[in-house]
Amino acid sequence: MKKIVVLTGAGMSVESGLSTFRDADGLWENYPVSRVATHEGWLQDPVYVNNFYNMLRKKLVEAKPNEGHKLVAELEKKYDVTVVTQNVDNLHEMAGSSKVIHLHGELMKMCSSYDTENPRYWKVMKPGDPDIAPGEKAGDGSLLRPYIVFFGESVPNFSIAADVARQADIFIIIGTSLNVYPAAGLVQYVNQGVPIYLIDPNFVSAGGGVKHIKAGASEGMRILSQQL
Repeated sequence: MKKIVVLTGAGMSVESGLSTFRDADGLWENYPVSRVATHEGWLQDPVYVNNFYNMLRKKLVEAKPNEGHKLVAELEKKYDVTVVTQNVDNLHEMAGSSKVIHLHGELMKMCSSYDTENPRYWKVMKPGDPDIAPGEKAGDGSLLRPYIVFFGESVPNFSIAADVARQADIFIIIGTSLNVYPAAGLVQYVNQGVPIYLIDPNFVSAGGGVKHIKAGASEGMRILSQQL
């Protein structure tokens, strides 16, 4: 069975009603990156940071996977599919994708602020109760913080994703500007001669040999599903 690796970014979830961070009306316009997505911001005001992610979780709980998510999941009927996502939402899983690697963390998880990668101290938030209270602590006594890779922190799952990219027979990129590293560098791990498809309505500098389908996630996946 051929192996497909799908790399997805914020454009994957736009049709589900989730704001991108970097667009003109994106979240960074209203919430400074330095306050909500850096270790320094967390140390300075953890309540503000947790309130921001509480707000994002409420939006995520109301969101549904779009047709693009569902068509990615449907590829599993014919292919061995791994999704590598820059998104912190769980819409790929909700759509039925069985192998998802999150590069930038998971919004519905909280973790120890001392030991972020220790699963013993993870707390999975429930859709009916998505809020973390001020001062709520992990099992090791540290403040619970969002299981999100803040700017300046290492990306723990990148090496796993790079290994998966090396195994791809087909590589698909959806809804990412390929400006955010190290995620954008995954393309460099794809073996020469492997077909690479890019689905995005905007111009993306992706290099030669990439087949660009200029469309949103759902329309682009409809087109690509027929071509595959």
